[in-house]
Amino acid sequence: MRYALVPGLLVASLISLFLACLLGSTPISAGQVMSAVFGLSDASVQIIVWEIRLPRALAAWIAGAALGASGAALQGLLRNPLAEPGVLGVTACASLGAAFTIHYGLVAVFAFALPLGALAGALAATALIAFAAMKNHSSVALILAGIGLSSLATAVMALLMNLAPNPFTLSDMINWMLGSVANRSLADIRLSILPILIGMALLYSGRRGLSALTLGEEAAMGIGVDVKRVRILIVLGAGLATGGAVALAGAIGFVGIAAPHIIRPFVKHDSGRALVPSAILAGLILVLADIGVRLLPTTSELKLGVVAALLGAPVFVWIALQRRGLHE
Repeated sequence: MRYALVPGLLVASLISLFLACLLGSTPISAGQVMSAVFGLSDASVQIIVWEIRLPRALAAWIAGAALGASGAALQGLLRNPLAEPGVLGVTACASLGAAFTIHYGLVAVFAFALPLGALAGALAATALIAFAAMKNHSSVALILAGIGLSSLATAVMALLMNLAPNPFTLSDMINWMLGSVANRSLADIRLSILPILIGMALLYSGRRGLSALTLGEEAAMGIGVDVKRVRILIVLGAGLATGGAVALAGAIGFVGIAAPHIIRPFVKHDSGRALVPSAILAGLILVLADIGVRLLPTTSELKLGVVAALLGAPVFVWIALQRRGLHE
């Protein structure tokens, strides 16, 4: 069954992307969607598919994939089932970078200032945590450093919100923190895709080390694994991938924890083999959640991060209750 896991998830992802292009306030048939994909439909349908629905769905899938892979890698590295991209403080620092550009009006001057600010915050956090990973040999030290960095970034972000020059600026900062892929374009994806791809490549290159770490650090070193190198690869990879995801979709939680938990039993709790399926599943979850966001009959559109948490948190609790212990 595990050999069909990745192909099955990829097929489900393609179906979800197709549904995201099909469903919406403007009715479009399946045939029109297929024609638009190949450039054979009329201009209005192509605009809806290529400039509105498909970029939004791709943004959700890419952001989810980055968070899912980062969560699986960090859970394996830290041997902590509650670890997720936010545990290293990267998500908070990326959000702080975005909030800084909103607070000081840089977005009005340069359209891509917001995602670039998020990337800058993520890279700064990644550099600090990577330095800590080189200087320390303890996973606990990494967690503590991440918690401290996250707390500091959250405090500074709260200060910026408290000093917001007007209600509109405050609203924009809050909206970014809640996470959304509304109004994302292919240009936004191109801006964020490079750090995500580099980050995920680093995570994948450390997959053998993650598999060995399942046995514990001492056992991994005993079979010749350079644990320090693996730690740096995972920290850098998770930082870059998470930073790109936050730059693309804002701060979205939950999927980085939940997707690896769902996948782990299918790969015999091997963190290295969980990377790819966790990424695909997390992307699928966010696409389906965003479809729900667009179809819910609410007066104002709910934020993707809110809906993902509302849908996923009960599932996560159910999974946790089915285990004998979180160490499993």
